[in-house]
Amino acid sequence: MTLRASLLRELDNSGLSVDRHAEVCCDLARDFENTGEYEAARRALRDYWRRIGEQPKLSGLEETTAAEVLLRAGVLTGYVGSKNQIEEAQENAKDLITQSQAIFEARSNKKKIAEAHTELALIYWRTGENNEARDLLTEALSLLSIDNDLKAKAVIRLAVVEFRAARHEKALRILRRHKRLFDKIQNHTLKGSYHDTLANALEDLSFLKKRAEYVDLALIEYAVARLHFEKAGHNFYLAALENNLGMLYFRINRHDEAHEHLDLARRIFTSLKEVSLVGQVDDTRASVFLKQGRIAEAEKAARAAVRIQEKTSRHGLVAEALTTLGRALARLERYGAALSAFQRAITLYERLDCMKRAAEVALAMVQEMREHLTASEHGQLLSGRGVVQDKLTLEHNVIKLALIRAKGRVSEAASLAGMSWQGLAYALQTRHKDLLKYRTPVKRRRKRKP
Repeated sequence: MTLRASLLRELDNSGLSVDRHAEVCCDLARDFENTGEYEAARRALRDYWRRIGEQPKLSGLEETTAAEVLLRAGVLTGYVGSKNQIEEAQENAKDLITQSQAIFEARSNKKKIAEAHTELALIYWRTGENNEARDLLTEALSLLSIDNDLKAKAVIRLAVVEFRAARHEKALRILRRHKRLFDKIQNHTLKGSYHDTLANALEDLSFLKKRAEYVDLALIEYAVARLHFEKAGHNFYLAALENNLGMLYFRINRHDEAHEHLDLARRIFTSLKEVSLVGQVDDTRASVFLKQGRIAEAEKAARAAVRIQEKTSRHGLVAEALTTLGRALARLERYGAALSAFQRAITLYERLDCMKRAAEVALAMVQEMREHLTASEHGQLLSGRGVVQDKLTLEHNVIKLALIRAKGRVSEAASLAGMSWQGLAYALQTRHKDLLKYRTPVKRRRKRKP
């Protein structure tokens, strides 16, 4: 008998105590969460909590049981709110999980405190508060000395936070360090998530570090992840994996295979009514169209992706779609609109404290537009401030982001910004002295003895 069947049978027992009934409902909700069936999980809690924004009914429950109901209601508020783009849902989720955490802390229940931290971290990640998410997950792992499913979930989420912050090698180290943990656990959703996240990191590093062998390793990890997601019956994660494969095949110039995986991903996400994820697929498809030279189709797909993501609270995804849209618009020679898209993406990444991502967008802007950055469109200057001021502002922003990405190394920053070392050094000493603080100190050469 499966866990779900066992829990449903127990709920039919009219002799359950008030607290045991609530505990079984929470366990059933968690089991539905594990397969991505969040509406079913919400229905499992209907005796205590029915809708987002509603405080759970806790009357008559022992404190620890009440904390469990608060935790599950908070987790589901986050998931359902994100899916249905409900305003204030993530803040409501934070409040509910924080309430549960306070009770667990009063009882000194380390495992439940760690679980609350792990779930709260996901909410913070959704709202772009990456540093807070990282701190909570680090604290959660410090409380978990035994290998179990909860520890595995915290490890995966920490790796995802680092990966999304463009710290790919750190994400890879985290995952590899905990390989034995994922060999030990039996949860197919978590095992699949481990291999999927590992594939993501390997895929990006294969291009960033020019390690071609990582592509084959990533394909193997994706294949293993698919097997686990199929065993878990987690269609949501299967669709996300297909989207990832579409992106990988796009990056290695196998465009027909890319479209096949993207078609499958979009069908599954549409059937699940996952609007934001449909937007991610559209963004990926736009990138494939760009590489194929199908620019008008790319612009249409990217614009659809931006429109969808703007309705969500996932600002990082909005920035990704804006970057793709900027590329398409630039290649259609609509330079004013392209500049606006790129600048909005940079601003969003800066607000999320993702400076590496912001630098990448600025450099993409330079690569796509270059001499057109201060050109006129329909007879008007792009910013209305004048060509000289436009050039200085753009040069300032690109140099700043390049220096940050290069960790202050002028020669590397110059290469990223498309300038000579001498040109960048001169710009710092004359036009942009306020950026000198971002460069590494100049090493003075020792004088040779005569």
